[in-house]
Amino acid sequence: MGHHNIQFAGDASSNNGAWSPPTSRANFCEEDYVISFYLAEFINALTNISYVYLALRAMYPPRPTRSLLRPKYDFMSLSLLTLGIGSFLFHATLRQTLEFVDEFSMLGLTWSMLQASLTARQTPKRARLITVGLAVAYLSFSAFYIWSAKIIYQVFAFTGALFGVLFRGQYMFHLARPAFPEAKRRDWNWRIWKALGICVFGYVLWTVDLEYCAELRAVRQRVGLPWAWLFDQSMQVAREIREEERERKSE
Repeated sequence: MGHHNIQFAGDASSNNGAWSPPTSRANFCEEDYVISFYLAEFINALTNISYVYLALRAMYPPRPTRSLLRPKYDFMSLSLLTLGIGSFLFHATLRQTLEFVDEFSMLGLTWSMLQASLTARQTPKRARLITVGLAVAYLSFSAFYIWSAKIIYQVFAFTGALFGVLFRGQYMFHLARPAFPEAKRRDWNWRIWKALGICVFGYVLWTVDLEYCAELRAVRQRVGLPWAWLFDQSMQVAREIREEERERKSE
C-alpha cells in the first residue's frame, strides 16, 4: 500500500481534543490527543519548532548590528518559517485546511531551493524568466491540487523538486564553466550529499512508522513515559492519566 493511502484515524481520544474531530486526509501513527488536550499530535507538532528556529537563525545571523526589525530574509528562509508554523498548526489540529498549508509550505520550500539553483550564474533577464516560470507552475499546481485533493500529486511534485535541486547542483559542481574553486566545490558537494542522506534516513524512519504502526504502539504501551517519547509518544500511560482526570472532574 502506498504511504499516501495509509491513515490512522479513529483513535480513542481523537474526539476529545480542542480541535476534534480530525478532518485531515493524513493522520499519522502518533495517537491523537493522548499527551495534550490542545495538540492532536504532540510530538509531531513540537518537532516543527526546529524549522522555526533554523529559519530565524538564517534571518538573524550573529551580528551585533542586526536589528530585530530588519531581518536578513530571503524566499528560502521565509518558506522554512512558513513551513514550521504551518506544519505545527496542522499536526496540532489535524484540520484539512491547515493540512493544505503544511503541504504547500513544503512545496514552497523545495521550489524556492529549485529557483535558487536554476537562477545561479544566469543573466538577470534569464533569472527573471525562470523565477516567473516557476511561480506560474507553482500557482497552477496549487490550484490543480486543491481541485484534485490527492496527496500523491503533492508527493510527486515535492520529490520532483528535490531531484531537480540535486541534478542542478551536480551540474553546477562538475560541468559548469568556469568551474568553482576546488575547495568550495568539495564543501558544497559534501553538504548536498549529506542532506540527501539525511532525507533518505528520515524517509526510512517514516516508512517504519507507517508500516509497523501497530508494533510501535505496542512498544510504547510497554515502556511508558518518558522513554516512549523515543517512539514518538506514550500510549496507555498517558491515556489512563487523562481518563482519571476526566473521572475526577465528573464526580
